[in-house]
Amino acid sequence: MATSSTPEVRNLRPNDLERVIEIDQKLAGRSRRGYFENRLIAATATPGEFVIIGIELGSALIGYAFARTYDGEFGSQGKIAVLDTIGVDPDAQTKGCGKILLDALDEKLAAKGASEIRTQADWNFTGMLGFLSASGFQLAPAHVLECSTNQKF
Repeated sequence: MATSSTPEVRNLRPNDLERVIEIDQKLAGRSRRGYFENRLIAATATPGEFVIIGIELGSALIGYAFARTYDGEFGSQGKIAVLDTIGVDPDAQTKGCGKILLDALDEKLAAKGASEIRTQADWNFTGMLGFLSASGFQLAPAHVLECSTNQKF
């Protein structure tokens, strides 16, 4: 168990769901309960494809990271990982917890054979963009494209 001053990473457990949703709601300003419930269902069904970890301080969960591995998707050669979401409780930010989470995630994903981590972030979420940049992420050559589902082709 973590001491009160040393954050420790561990695999998330189903009973962490409420705390993850609470932290995310502080960060996003809205509940994304369905998203996290669906991620948990998918991770439980195919655990070899996911890495879902949390970081705790004392006995309190203060952050989380969810990633999934893909083999050959997105035009890649070999296995890559996609960081779906990462979050640290605002009260625990600026203490290095995000970096600790990314380091642990990187180690676990490399053990699964992933050679890189990809993610995406809202252009206006400058705090996250700064964090990702400081963590070594760079702009990728790919572009994200979107089209309305009611588009007539």
